[in-house]
Amino acid sequence: MKNAVFFLAFLFFSAIGFSQDTETKYDEKLAKSLNADEYGMKKYVFCLLKSGNNTTASKEERKKLFEGHMANIGKLAKEGKLAVAGPFMENDRNYRGIYIFNVETVQEAKKLVETDPAIKANLLEAELTPWYCSAALQEIPKMHDKIAKTKM
Repeated sequence: MKNAVFFLAFLFFSAIGFSQDTETKYDEKLAKSLNADEYGMKKYVFCLLKSGNNTTASKEERKKLFEGHMANIGKLAKEGKLAVAGPFMENDRNYRGIYIFNVETVQEAKKLVETDPAIKANLLEAELTPWYCSAALQEIPKMHDKIAKTKM
């Protein structure tokens, strides 16, 4: 009986071992083009957008500032400086959205944040944090253009 259990365990673990994907799919050219490290990762800066302290802007001012905010997102994405951007759904923490900047330092990201009209007008407040993630994240804007039927 003991031998049968060991034999079944051996078969089980052998099957698992053989089912593992051992073939590497590493693409050196792609990794270099994305500035990936040996793990396929790179540095970014994560930006949490929260409600700012400007509560006096008129409806028209807010509309104009958020149009500029959206235009700035598009500009930064086209320049390759912004990997991801998007709003949060309604929440009780005043979280409004995120940016993931395709830069290595908070100082670089701070300069980019300062180009956002909604942040300059204090409608939004930005908190910046260094972040380490897959270098493939940079490919999202290219993919998004292929799946978005309507532009925002």
